[in-house]
Parts: sequence; C-alpha cells; structure tokens
Amino acid sequence: MLDLRFIREHPDLVKEGIRKKRELDALPLVDELLELDRRRRELLAEIETLRSQQKKLAKEVGRAKASGEDADALLEKSSELAAYLKQLEAEEKQLASRIDAILPQIPNLPHPSVPEGESEADNVVVKEWGEPPVFDFAARPHWEIAEKLGIIDFERGAKVSGSGFPFFLAQGAKLVRALENLFLDFHTERGFTEVRPPLLVREQAAFGTGQIPDKEGMMYEVSGGYYLIPTSEVPVTNLHAGEILDAADLPLKYTAYTPNFRVEAGSYGKDVRGLNRLHQFDKVEMVVFSHPDE
Repeated sequence: MLDLRFIREHPDLVKEGIRKKRELDALPLVDELLELDRRRRELLAEIETLRSQQKKLAKEVGRAKASGEDADALLEKSSELAAYLKQLEAEEKQLASRIDAILPQIPNLPHPSVPEGESEADNVVVKEWGEPPVFDFAARPHWEIAEKLGIIDFERGAKVSGSGFPFFLAQGAKLVRALENLFLDFHTERGFTEVRPPLLVREQAAFGTGQIPDKEGMMYEVSGGYYLIPTSEVPVTNLHAGEILDAADLPLKYTAYTPNFRVEAGSYGKDVRGLNRLHQFDKVEMVVFSHPDE
C-alpha cells in the first residue's frame, strides 16, 4: 500500500502508474483522497487550536470560581466550544475512515523498467538459458504420467473435495514429504529459522500482507472471521506485526512449510490442468526482515 504522504507529494507519478497498470477505476480515487486529506489536515489544525482554547477557558473558569466571580459567561462559551469541537472531531473521524478505505484501493506503482502492454503478449523476454528438450517420442503431460505411475489421483480427489484437491499416493506422497524436508534443511543450513505457523489467520493479518482487500476473493473464509492461509508468507510476515525491531538484530530469516489454500476462481483450461492452480498445495517459503538498504 502506498504511503499517503507519497501520494500527496507525487500525485502525477501515482496517476501515471495507475494508467500504466490499466487500473483506471483507481484514477478518480487519487483526487478524492487528496481532497479528503487536505480537509482532514485542515480540520486537525483547527481542532488542535480549539483544544488549546478549551484548556485556557477551563483555567479562566477555575480562576473565576476561586475568586468568587461570575463564571456563567465563561461556562457558556466553554460549552459552545465543546459542542463545536465535538462536531469537528466527528467529521475528522469520518474523513479518516474514508481515507483508510481508499488507500488499499490505490495500486502500487510498477517499476520503471516494466514495459507497458495490454496483455501477456506484450511481455519482454529478459533472460533465457538452456535449450528446450527435443524428444524422439510423443511427450505426455505430467498428469498422465503421474496417474500412470499411481502417484497422484486427480479423479478420486475431485470425488472427495472437488477439482484442485488431488490425492498424492505411495511414492508421490513420499516425494512431497522428501521435497519439504529437502528445502527446509537447505534453508536452515544457511541460517534460516524454521517456523511452523498457524494455518488460520485473522482478517487484519491478511490485510497486512495485501491479501485483503485485493485478493480477498482468492481466500477461503471460515467461521469466526478467520481465513485459511494462501501462503505461509501471511502468518510468518505477521510474526513481528506491531513490533519495533532493533536494526542490530537484522536480518531475521525464517523458513516455513505449510499446506496452502486458494480459491483460484475463474481458473480453467489446459494451462491449469494437473498440478497447476491447485486449491490446496504444499510450499516451503522464505521470509526475511532486513534493512531496506540491504
């Protein structure tokens, strides 16, 4: 999420980034946000001034009562000021709420090196390595090979849970377990701390990593306001949420294995067959908390 101050200081840059990403619905939100921010800062300054006046009035009332003077006029003025201040504070609160609602809807800016385009056909090849394999036989897709070997059962998985939830069997199950251990060992041997995180997170945790509201439709929501994690990034990144870390302790490096759950709404066709775009899948993740210059 972009910082409000950055948007305030670079509105044209933000709008240009929105145009490049073709997220044009967010364009009018920038101007609305800037106006809300201008009015809120104006209100905050006035509120601060009025609170200062309110304190002075309270002292004057106290002095008047202590000396036996009539304080009715001061009390009336103080009451009027308090009512007006309450009105401004309510307006400020509404403005802040709307600002908080708009900010997540403004997309992050694309890197200057990213080419503009209308579709994946406009992507630019940055690097190639190796040679595509050439076979002297008709190559089969991985899902046919896996089912022939009896290591993955897509059909029975669909019977039990729907498409995107395969059974891994025999050597297939062993292979998954071996890969999990291989990558966890690889990272821990290089200084990463292994974490076994929760598989359910609260909405605020998912918001903190950008899944909500942008990818809310991709997450499985369960009862009690919890979500199944779409990646272990969500709980592990939130491991230090709300904390101030000592720069001397950085970097903090974590690795975690979890099953992950994604709705993947709208996924269909040959590009998502087999193990592509599963609703439940296993992954070993890395999360590093480091200084931005490192």
